[in-house]
Parts: sequence; structure tokens; C-alpha cells
Amino acid sequence: MEKVYTRTKGILPDTVSGFCPGCMHSTVHKLIGEAAEELGMLDKLVRVEGVGCCGLGQFYVAHDATIAAHGRACAVATGIKRSHPDSLVYTYQGDGDLASIGLAETMSAANRGENFTVIFVNNGIYGMTGGQMAPTTLIGMKATTAPGGRDPKVHGYPMHVCEILNQLTAPYYLERVSCNTPQNVMKARKAIKKGFQYQMEGRGFSLIEIVTSCPTNWGLSTLDALDFLKDKMFAEYPLGLIRDKGAEK
Repeated sequence: MEKVYTRTKGILPDTVSGFCPGCMHSTVHKLIGEAAEELGMLDKLVRVEGVGCCGLGQFYVAHDATIAAHGRACAVATGIKRSHPDSLVYTYQGDGDLASIGLAETMSAANRGENFTVIFVNNGIYGMTGGQMAPTTLIGMKATTAPGGRDPKVHGYPMHVCEILNQLTAPYYLERVSCNTPQNVMKARKAIKKGFQYQMEGRGFSLIEIVTSCPTNWGLSTLDALDFLKDKMFAEYPLGLIRDKGAEK
């Protein structure tokens, strides 16, 4: 019998995921492991995790990892990469961690053009800490801290991280992808690998935003959450390339 699939060595074998049904964190973890394995960098891969569902990843990866204080992943990654420049360093952060409490660290690292890769998982809500409204929560979308739905007059508008970082000079690569279909999974895999490759070449700061679903905190079934992702989230956060300085040459 021909073997057509082998689990990446970057992910712990025989480990049952603790992520909720319909969550895409497991898929993203798999893609990170595959990309690093293909590049021959698993032994030099270093993960800096944010708090929340992203922090659960420590239980499912087989490479070096550390957890930063809430929102400080980009600051910690800066120190690790500068002190160990041969490492392949990435942060794994949610929208609350990266775009709310960690906005200053994210913007500063991007503005300096730090040579590491950010994997930004955007599900429009605080996934693990109670379903609170995040900077990326959609207008009208309900959260535990906005039970009537997000009101722009009270809460402001959804934050578009890729577009904000695109106003800076230093970032080298910015792309928004998803994992809702096999085709989009392959695009996400390609984007993660490209971000890692650019880091290995010393190109500077890369951020891959992955728009995902959170059925539990959205209060939807897994299938309905996929429809909401496609119909609502993608309308606010359209998938596609934002910046690729490598393609401009």
C-alpha cells in the first residue's frame, strides 16, 4: 500500500486536540509544522505564543516554544531573534492578543522591520478568555462585553491589521488567508512557507493573517460558522495579498 500522508514531525504525534470542534487552530498548527519541515528548519523553529487559545498550542508542538505575557509576543520574539539570528522565529497570536493589548508591540516590531514571522489568527472575538469583543469584532456582532452587538458610535470600528501595517515602510510581506476550504488551506500553507522563507533570507518583518471561525463564542454550529465566515468575515476582511516586496523586484 502506498503511503500518501505522513504527520509532520513539528506536531506532537498521538495527541488529541483540545481545541473546540470547528476551530481552525489545529489546521494552522499543521501548516506551520509542514512549512518548517519542508524548509529543513524544524530543529531551529522557535514559537512565541500569545495568551488564550493560541497559548494552548504549547501542548501540540514538538519544537521550541515559549509563552509571552499577554500581548508581548512581538517584543519577546524580537529578543529571541536578535540573540539567536539563525533561529526561525514566529509568533502565534489571536486578535485580542495582537491587536488590542499587544498593538504597540506589533506596530513597533513591524515599524523596525524585525526579522521574524507573525501568524495572526483573526476570529473576530476573544476565543478563550470569555468571548469578549475584540478589535476585529464585526459591527453588530454580539460579544459578552457587547451583548447588544458592536456599535461603532460606542466601540469604534473593526480594526484591519494588515491594512494598518501596510502604511508602514518596513514590513516586507503581508497577506490575509483562511482555512475554510481545501483550496484556501493550500494558500495558507503557501503563505506561511513564504513568510518563513523571507525570514531565512533576512528580508524582515512578515505577517500572515488567517481569518478563522470560532463556533463556540459565535454561538453557531460548526457549519453555520463556516457560512458566517464566508458571508460576513470575508466581507470585512477580504482575503488576498496586501504586500510582497519580494514580488515587486
